[in-house]
Amino acid sequence: MIDESKLSGPLDAMAAAPNHHWILLENDQVRVLDTRLAPGDTTPLHEHAWPAVLHVLSWSDIVRIDRDGKVLLDSRVFGMNPEPGAILWGPALGPHAVRNVGTRELHVIAIELKS
Repeated sequence: MIDESKLSGPLDAMAAAPNHHWILLENDQVRVLDTRLAPGDTTPLHEHAWPAVLHVLSWSDIVRIDRDGKVLLDSRVFGMNPEPGAILWGPALGPHAVRNVGTRELHVIAIELKS
């Protein structure tokens, strides 16, 4: 569980990785993020305080690492390859960075549920 006092803190996705996340809508119930990561690009260390419904617009293989560089998720190992239009569930995520190790842009709309 993420400490909600850090929501506006330096690791919030919008503060720490603004070149990869754009707010499409935000109110007291949800925050909708447009998330993009080009092939070969890596986000700065950031976190997501709320779980989210993820709408995949385009997918690429990714590696998620923690602040110490430990691999938390490698989509190639898990065989993750959702089709465009897929809807996924994502938990709140503590400090992590994401590297696009595939050949396409990763483009996801994340509907973060604040309540």
